[in-house]
Amino acid sequence: MMKVLVTGSAGFIGFHTVNQLLGDGFEVVGLDNINDYYSPQLKYARLTEAGIDQENIKWYSLVQSYTNPNYRFVRMNLEDKQQLFSLFQSEKFDYVINLAAQAGVRYSIENPDVYVQSNIIGFHYLLEACRHFAVKHLVHASSSSVYGANAKIPFSEDDKVDSPVSLYAATKKSNELMAHAYAHLYDIPVTCLRFFTVYGPWGRPDMAPMLFAKAISDSKPIKVFNNGEMERDFTYVGDIVNGIVQVTGTPFESGLRYRVLNIGNGSPVNLMDFISELEKGLEKEAVKNYMPMQAGDVPKTWASQDNLTRITGYTPNVPLTEGIQEFARWFQNYFYAQEVH
Repeated sequence: MMKVLVTGSAGFIGFHTVNQLLGDGFEVVGLDNINDYYSPQLKYARLTEAGIDQENIKWYSLVQSYTNPNYRFVRMNLEDKQQLFSLFQSEKFDYVINLAAQAGVRYSIENPDVYVQSNIIGFHYLLEACRHFAVKHLVHASSSSVYGANAKIPFSEDDKVDSPVSLYAATKKSNELMAHAYAHLYDIPVTCLRFFTVYGPWGRPDMAPMLFAKAISDSKPIKVFNNGEMERDFTYVGDIVNGIVQVTGTPFESGLRYRVLNIGNGSPVNLMDFISELEKGLEKEAVKNYMPMQAGDVPKTWASQDNLTRITGYTPNVPLTEGIQEFARWFQNYFYAQEVH
């Protein structure tokens, strides 16, 4: 049985990735530092869904899931080099899926230090661990933010990406360069996936779908940036996770050890249309507060999916209407019911 380390496993995409891998018969170790960038209680709730209770979690100790014998979890920072190396040495992972990072474009403007610590230093130690403990494939979460203010549409992996407009984007581009160097020097197969806007159940409360849903439910105005003149390649989390798992097991083409691939829906949605679908899902109209563009934001994202589809056969198949209904159902029945009332 193949063993996979999933970092950021208490996070939005990490939680769903763990579930998919377990369903596909992998042995999984989850790692997360459960920081307070957003409510740790949501992270603990995700872990509980996976059979890991909060009271059993201690730093650096593996906890066995009580719902799945193939899942264990450890609380750890990637910056804890000695502990990280010890974990790699004892567990002998076949694959590593790195979804751990300090997230958020706007937060990187307010708190730059934590981005360098987590996204640069932490990722460096992860690369070192993969180098020293013979990992078969490292799959790393990059971001569409590396495209910056790219005017060419759709975004292609061949586009120039050396003009980031936020520190978050700069750290993600740095990760790609670091990964390329390690793949070249030490023969470590690395895939960097540039994620586009991901939404769905168990989402992050700092992201637009959750911010919008909470404000609409509370009858408070939602902030609509750039006066609504924005488009995003909104991608349902189930499609993203299918792509992650597909690419993890897909061999590299002959002679290659490094690849960068977009992973999104390949079909941009106008922000106002997204809000309209959310209003239908929540059965309530939004109060809209139109605002100018925020620093670090871009007006449009659109993923070219050609390379990922060619290599893995990846095809996103959850339309926006269906994805929003799933998200709205979870939000109302779980998140809003428990967090607010």
